[in-house]
Amino acid sequence: MFRNQYDTDITTWSPQGRLYQVEYAMEAVKQGSATVALKSKTHAVVASLKRAPQADLASYQSKSFPISNHCGMAIAGLISDARVLARFMRTECMNHEFMYGTPLSLPALLDKVGDKCQNSTQSSSKRPFGVGALVIGSDEKGVHLYQTCPSGNVYAAKAAAIGARSQSARTYLERHYDTFPSQSFEELIIHALKALSTTCSEGVKLTAQNTSIATVGLRGVQDFVTLSEEDTATWLGRVTIRPEDRVTEGGTEEAPEAEQFPTVTD
Repeated sequence: MFRNQYDTDITTWSPQGRLYQVEYAMEAVKQGSATVALKSKTHAVVASLKRAPQADLASYQSKSFPISNHCGMAIAGLISDARVLARFMRTECMNHEFMYGTPLSLPALLDKVGDKCQNSTQSSSKRPFGVGALVIGSDEKGVHLYQTCPSGNVYAAKAAAIGARSQSARTYLERHYDTFPSQSFEELIIHALKALSTTCSEGVKLTAQNTSIATVGLRGVQDFVTLSEEDTATWLGRVTIRPEDRVTEGGTEEAPEAEQFPTVTD
């Protein structure tokens, strides 16, 4: 994708009816390191691959954001934009609980997030959020998983994967998603790690340092929590990657040229 006279601001449409600024934001999500999420009837799990630091003294950036006791998210794309969305979601949850005394439901929260993302595509003084999120949580209707998009679209899902090389993870999830509703909490985590491992580039392995796992259960049973490195290492030790788990058919998504989107650092 190359720059042209139609991508200087978000309100300029190309002759083909395209908004290039939105497409650039969606490419930024594809360039971010992979994130995988799935849910059962009682739990939801999100696992993220944290990008390796460029210097030995740099630490991995967190990709998991707690929103409230009953929900949280993991992202792919621009970390700075993710912090803005996380702060907005936390504010909405706190305001609703203060006014009504009950947690904000996930569908209502994601409607607000979709509106905020879509509003950024309507004004020339703004730009789209260059981040995609997988939001997991629970309310009185059960456990939920949602995927957000820079264009303002919000999708409810049984399982989802975003980020670089996420097509291989989606292929793995499509093979097994029929079994997810009946899976136990432990089996969900193992499936998430197996799907995430398919997105690793050659020579990269999942470790306690570059892997983040967050979980949530039914309301009143388990709040949203991000596992510690020690717990993550324990789960990684229980995962055995079989040859048939390494998905190759269908191809994997290649990240766009780095010089086109140099600011993605997650």
